[in-house]
Amino acid sequence: MGPKPKKTGSKKKITKAERLRLLQEEEERRLKEEEEARQKFEKEEQERLETQRIEREKWRQLEKKWKHYIQCDGSPDPSIAQEMNTFISLWEEETNETFEQVIEKSKLVLSLIEKLKLILLETPSCDLESRTIVQHQGSILRLQELLSQKVDVATELLLREASTLADLDSGNMEKIIQDENVTLYVWANLKKNPRYRSVKFAKTQVGFEIPRILATSDVALRLLHTRYDHVSPLYPNTITKEDHAPMAVKHFKEECTEKAVTEEKVFAEEDTANQAAESQSRQETELSLVQEEEPNSEALENVDTYYHEEDNSKGPRYQLEMRLLSEVVSAAQLRLVENTVEFPQTSEEKEVDLCHFSTLGGVYHLDILELPPQCKPVKGWVLVEIRQEGLQRFTYPPETTEEPDPENAFPPIEVTLEVHENVIFFEDPKVIRWDAEGKIWKTDGISEVFYSREDRLITFCLDTLGPVTLIQDAHINMPYRSWELRPLGVNRVLMTVTSLFTELQIHIKENLCMLASVKLRSQDHLSHLEGKWMTPIPFILAMKEAGLNIFPAVYSHFYVVVNNKVPLVEMKAYRQMALLSSAFAFSWSKWNMVCNSTRVVFRVKEALAEATEDRLWGLLMFNGDRAQMLKIREDSEMFSEALQEETEFHSTLYHMVKDFASAEAMERVRRSNCQFIDSVCHMLLSTRVLSYS
Repeated sequence: MGPKPKKTGSKKKITKAERLRLLQEEEERRLKEEEEARQKFEKEEQERLETQRIEREKWRQLEKKWKHYIQCDGSPDPSIAQEMNTFISLWEEETNETFEQVIEKSKLVLSLIEKLKLILLETPSCDLESRTIVQHQGSILRLQELLSQKVDVATELLLREASTLADLDSGNMEKIIQDENVTLYVWANLKKNPRYRSVKFAKTQVGFEIPRILATSDVALRLLHTRYDHVSPLYPNTITKEDHAPMAVKHFKEECTEKAVTEEKVFAEEDTANQAAESQSRQETELSLVQEEEPNSEALENVDTYYHEEDNSKGPRYQLEMRLLSEVVSAAQLRLVENTVEFPQTSEEKEVDLCHFSTLGGVYHLDILELPPQCKPVKGWVLVEIRQEGLQRFTYPPETTEEPDPENAFPPIEVTLEVHENVIFFEDPKVIRWDAEGKIWKTDGISEVFYSREDRLITFCLDTLGPVTLIQDAHINMPYRSWELRPLGVNRVLMTVTSLFTELQIHIKENLCMLASVKLRSQDHLSHLEGKWMTPIPFILAMKEAGLNIFPAVYSHFYVVVNNKVPLVEMKAYRQMALLSSAFAFSWSKWNMVCNSTRVVFRVKEALAEATEDRLWGLLMFNGDRAQMLKIREDSEMFSEALQEETEFHSTLYHMVKDFASAEAMERVRRSNCQFIDSVCHMLLSTRVLSYS
């Protein structure tokens, strides 16, 4: 045998380092493919969920429309002006409706009014034409006025039969008609006994103490308690006329004008000097750029952009305006706190500021009515004289130029009312009256107010009868002492707001909110709202109507000392907190008061951790563009912006918490749906816990 042929293409041996490098590259490629596949899956899943949400919303709207048609109850679609006009016209043509029929019809009318209000509140302004807004507001006013007219007509029909409904003992007529929205108390003076001065309705403490002139006159007393308020302006917070602006706003503008005049001279001098200095500095900067390298259009453009931003955001005028605004707001708030009194006493300030106070418990319409001619049975017929002028008010005190006899003077009328059980007053309620001529609520003409908290009865004296209501400071629960947002699972959180008087817990799930509990003076209080799930806007309105107002309005910062934060920073923080709320708890921090208005500080903790020790809470500071974990703790002695060890800056809260969060927590965040995130954000924006605590 001959020699074996030599191997010409022998395989090169792979080193251990090369093998490790290849394995590492293969692993990185695999991880990259998995990450791309995961991202693709998440994107497809989000698109699928969004498509499902849109389809569900369309289906819900179709079902709602279908249910409306199959009800066949004659109720119009409130969003269609023609249907509303037809409904109102047909109701105007109906005559001789009894009070029972009117209050039964009022259920539908009140429902239509609420639906129209919700359309105006819930629909984005860009989706509503100004003509549509005017139509809806006009329909609301027409329904309110027509309901009031129907009540008057029904009252007149009832009073015509007063003699047939007279009480056997007193000889006078007394009637109570009630449903969930309205309670009517009517007393007709048929006997005209001068010694009968006290009118108390059966099985209640509601009543009047009347003077002699009324006890001897053909009159009737009517107390109509409506749980709704159709007397106050529709939107007291949307004020456009200067004469009707809130008092605090007027004072604020006056102080702004005074300070602006005194500081404008200082600004003019500073502006001239600063412009010269900036011009010289800019020339030097541009010259240094040219000397260091060839002229670069990008570099020069950056210089222009820098100085343009300086002029707009950090220039001397900006600094002056921010200093001026801060001083004036602080001074106005301090003056309001120091000079607060129960009621203003000057004649021009007897008007009630509805941006400062809120009406609660509905309206009590108190009327003295002329008794209409009574029905008379004659030979099997019932004869009645019908006056074309309809129901007439009795003027008290009478319009006379003569001096009244001391024995027949016109003293105030004492009234005792029941406070609605579904309304919470944290302090004794104040009584105000409606001035029909000025179309405003006023505080004069009311005296000797006494409130029994145990019996929920309020007694007072009125110079003349008319609509009255009870008010409470709209900001009595502001600022808040603390707040917390704690997850209860995917798409479900518990929001707790603690004020001086109460602790409120609110459940949020999907696109719904519910009052979970109310604590007054550390004791549980049962509210009619507990257990009722509502979408955010109806929920907020219901909370306000119950006296549980933790929702600042447009002008609220003029009536309560707040921790002012830049609105854009605050809004960005709420959006990102809502995004993370399924897996992370957020809470109040005392250091939020220490940092300036351009930054917010709050505590954060991953909620999946079972332990609840304070050491698990981290302090997070955010300015809208940068988030950082702070080294200090809640119980530290001094504030410091030093970073926590082994952490760095991030552009969002989402990327910040990823540094310490578990994979399960981030998976919860990814599974949160958009309706839930929107609801949480809505509640945070409505309560503004970062500025009002």
